[in-house]
Formats: sequence, structure tokens, C-alpha cells
Amino acid sequence: MSRTGNSTPGRRRPPTIHDVAREAGVSRGTVSRVLNGGHYVSPAAQEAVNAAIRKTGYVVNRHARSLITGRSDSVAFLLTEPQERFFEDPNFSVLLRGCTQALAAHDITLLLMSASDEPERRRITRFLTGGHVDGVLLVSSHSGDPLATRLRKAGVPLVACGKPLVQSPGMAYVAADDRAGARDMVRHLLNSGRRRIATVTGPLDTPGGVDRLAGYREELAAAGLAADEELVVSGDYSRASGDRAAAELLARAPDLDAVFVASDLMAQGVLAALRRSGRRVPQDVAVAGFDDSPAALATSPGLTTIRQPWERITAEMVRVLLAQIGGEEPSGVILPTELVIRESA
Repeated sequence: MSRTGNSTPGRRRPPTIHDVAREAGVSRGTVSRVLNGGHYVSPAAQEAVNAAIRKTGYVVNRHARSLITGRSDSVAFLLTEPQERFFEDPNFSVLLRGCTQALAAHDITLLLMSASDEPERRRITRFLTGGHVDGVLLVSSHSGDPLATRLRKAGVPLVACGKPLVQSPGMAYVAADDRAGARDMVRHLLNSGRRRIATVTGPLDTPGGVDRLAGYREELAAAGLAADEELVVSGDYSRASGDRAAAELLARAPDLDAVFVASDLMAQGVLAALRRSGRRVPQDVAVAGFDDSPAALATSPGLTTIRQPWERITAEMVRVLLAQIGGEEPSGVILPTELVIRESA
């Protein structure tokens, strides 16, 4: 005999919030409060609900919950660089992984997006201001990029990775102390006897590029050495730009005895250029990077560098963003760096 009604033979009805409440011996409202953060729920009731969820296999209906809470339970990881840079620069994948893990602890999904030109910025702005995400983690923002301003004007909670070049009220950020890190590295090079210390900067429309150059100049000045502009060349954080910058530095100042490079990836390019020129590292030229990214472990000799506290950076970015989403005021956080000495300097 065939079955009648709406049920499908062999298909089990998915568990509901009522099933969880019945299994836990609590009210539906208690289950709802547990699912929405556990506020005003006793530890015993919370444990009973969690056990009932595991036993019944209940899965939250995100769409239904978003209609009630007005939240999407998703956050955008927005990279303002060409997409290919995400795959070239290991820092971005480290940040993405850390933010994903930190948000997963809150059952929040991370969406990866990139916007490197004006058509992409307009498209991304429409999406992000349309209620599809609860907030934005902004990575690698350049001076003059209007995206952050547009999102803030639209009331989208936002946290930047890196201190904004132009400080403005209401702009949240989390950054490593780039200036102090650069000073620590130049001091190390000076203490090792180097005196003709060149630098390959990051882009000078980014906070890291500006502050690491400032730290380089400040530490030279503190040692009584005037900064020689012939020893300063800008890069764009790519390996190729480090190679080009080193070739230019060697042509300008063949007597240089150290290079402080504003990223580990650019330092790989510097090392390649020095090898082609016949210079030995560190005997002839010391090389130092910044980040302590996976790129630092892939060089020969091992790269002396400045370690950014990646795990703390991602955890703080998520904490500051979730605080904003919860109604708190935006805040700025600066975290200390660490000198890591290896064979290159």
C-alpha cells in the first residue's frame, strides 16, 4: 500500500528547535537563547541544550535566524589588491586562515573578496552595503582608496589591518608596531658593524610602507648617521620588486653592506639580485626582512626578520569587529613585534 500525505518514504523529518527543547527538558525560549549566545542561561541548562543538539543532530536554520536577528552571520575578508597578489604573498593567506579560525569559534562564515579597481569597488560596495554581511575585515588598504570611507558612511562595521595613514574618528584598526620593528632591525644591523645600510620600502601609500621607512630613518639618525636617499628604493611587496630594487641599489651604491627590506617576499628578490652580482650574504651584504612569513623560511641563508604577531593580529581584528557589530565604539590596537635573528644578518 502506498503512503499518503506529505511525508516521503524513507526520509526522516529533520529535527526542530522543539525537538531539542523536548530532549533537553527546557523551554523553546531557553534553546533559542543558547543558540544566540547563551545569555541569561544557567550552565546546567546550556549543557543540557548542547547535549540535546548533539543527540538530535539539530542544525540551525540560518535564514530563519537572520530574519529574527537582522544579521547574516557572515563577515567579508576584503583584499584591496589584484587577485593574483593573494596567491603570491603568503601574508594574505596567513591572515585569512587566522580570521577564519577566529570567526569559526563564533559560528560565523568568512567570505573572501577582492577589489583592486573602481568597477570592482562599486560592485563590492553594493554587495557589502546590501545587508549580505555583518561587517568587513579590510586588508592592504592604500591611501586614497575610497572603499573604507564608503563603507563607513553606509554604517558597515569595519576593521582595517594596519594603522590608517590618515587617522579619522571612528576608524577601527589592528596593526603591528611597524615603526618600532623597523628601528629594532636597523639597530641590530648597526650593532653588527654595518654602516651603509640601504632599504627597500613597501608602497608609500600604505601604512606599513610609510612607518617602516620612518623607523629606518629614525634609527639611523639616533646613531648619528644621516639617511642617504641613494640608499632608499621603493617596492610593492612583491618578489619581483625586491629584485628590481636591489639591482637599482647596487648600481647607485655598490659599497652598501646591508639591506633592510620591508617584507620577506621582497627580501627573496633582493637575495636573488645579490647572488647574480656575486655578493655573499651575509659576508658582503647583510639582508633583513619584515613579517616572519612563510617566505622567511624559504630563503637561503635563513632570513633575519621582524616577526609580526599574526595570531594576535587576526584574533584582535575579529574581536574588534564583533564588538562593533554588537554596538561598541570602534577602537585601534597596536601590537609589538619581535626581532628574529637567522643567518642572513
